[in-house]
Amino acid sequence: MTSRNPERPGVNIIPIHGKTPKIHDTAFIAPGCTIIGDVEIGAGSSIWYNCVLRADVFTIRIGERTNVQDGSVLHCDPPRPGDPDGCPLVIGDDVLIGHMAMVHGCTIHDRGFVGLGAIVMNKAVIGSDAMLAAGAMLTERKVMGERELWAGRPAVKLRDLPEPAIAGMRIGVAHYAENAKHHAKAVAAALG
Repeated sequence: MTSRNPERPGVNIIPIHGKTPKIHDTAFIAPGCTIIGDVEIGAGSSIWYNCVLRADVFTIRIGERTNVQDGSVLHCDPPRPGDPDGCPLVIGDDVLIGHMAMVHGCTIHDRGFVGLGAIVMNKAVIGSDAMLAAGAMLTERKVMGERELWAGRPAVKLRDLPEPAIAGMRIGVAHYAENAKHHAKAVAAALG
């Protein structure tokens, strides 16, 4: 199944339960991605090759200039008895999510970072300018403060991040925003 939108060739956009993904015109969605249900993706964001964003039971919200790198899986959990708020997935602006990450029903504040292959579980929170290291697992309801580095399985705080690390993450955001423009042109030429 491919998108009915010719501007997004090779992307599976699937409405379910009366909800259709809302994707800003300036967002780059790479071929091979599947985006399902109540998903919103903000301006200048990029979802890279073979990601799955499945909002079939609740909501996924992604801010502006955020990137979700290749092979990542994003999901959420619905409200239930004893948990009327459920576990929406809320991702802010300028967030970096590394390749093959699993991000589920959590909150990632602006400029948060999720490393390669990391797992973020329900109701966990990653603060602004905070970094979850590659391969780490942030378990349910754990809260990372602003500018903190956490690592391990389960993840624990290692230290506060110095200014050069924060600057490096911001450079990464700018790189992905620019690189997404190049890929959008390349995909249009190859599949157009």
